[in-house]
Amino acid sequence: MHDNPIHTFLLFLTGQIPDQVALGDLRWLTVALYWFLLIGGIAIAVVNWRRDPAQRTGYHLCVFSLRMVAAGMWWLGTLWKLPLPVSAGFKFWLAQTVKYSALSVHSDIMQIFLNHIAVVQPLVYLSEVFFTASLMLGFLVRLSGVLAALFTLNLLIGLYNDPTEWPWTYVGIIGMSTMFALTGAGRSLGLDSLLRLERPLFLTSETSLARVYDALS
Repeated sequence: MHDNPIHTFLLFLTGQIPDQVALGDLRWLTVALYWFLLIGGIAIAVVNWRRDPAQRTGYHLCVFSLRMVAAGMWWLGTLWKLPLPVSAGFKFWLAQTVKYSALSVHSDIMQIFLNHIAVVQPLVYLSEVFFTASLMLGFLVRLSGVLAALFTLNLLIGLYNDPTEWPWTYVGIIGMSTMFALTGAGRSLGLDSLLRLERPLFLTSETSLARVYDALS
C-alpha cells in the first residue's frame, strides 16, 4: 500500500515510524522532545505575529515554514544516532565516508573518527539536536546555519563516490543552510526576532555579548 507525506508525518508525531519503533520505550522521550520543540516554535511564532505587525507577511511565514520543515529533516537524522551504545547505522555510514571520500586526507580524518566512534557519535547526535532546536525555535539560526552547512559539506566530500548516494542532495542541504544563515531566518517569527522586540537586558546596550548574539542570530 502506498503511503503519503501527511500520513507519514502523523505516524512520526505518534512514534510509529520504523526508526522510532526501533528505539523501544526510548522513542517516547524523543517524541515528547519533538512535541516540546514543535509547540514551542509555533508559540514563539504566534507571539511574534501578535506583537510585531512587521512580521505579518508572506515572506516571514514562508521562512518560518521552511525552518520547521528543515528541522524535521535534522530530527529524523537523530533517531538512528542515539549514543550508548554505538549505533550500527552510524558506524556503517561513518565507514562509508572512509571508503568513498573524494579526498584521501579527508578519508584519513574519517578513519580517526571511526577509531574513536564512541566519542564522535554523541557529538554528532548533539549537533543534529542543536540544528533541530535552533531551526524550530528560531534561535541562533545564523550560527546553526553555518555549522549545518559545514556539517553537510563533510558528508558531501565523504560520500561523494558512494554509488548509492546522490551528491546533489547534500549540495541542496548546504544551500538551504547557507540561506538560513545569510537571511537570519530566526528573525522571521522566531526567538531571534522576539528577543530583539522585547529587548532583554543583554541586548539593551552595545556590550560584547550583545554584539556576539547579533552576529550569531
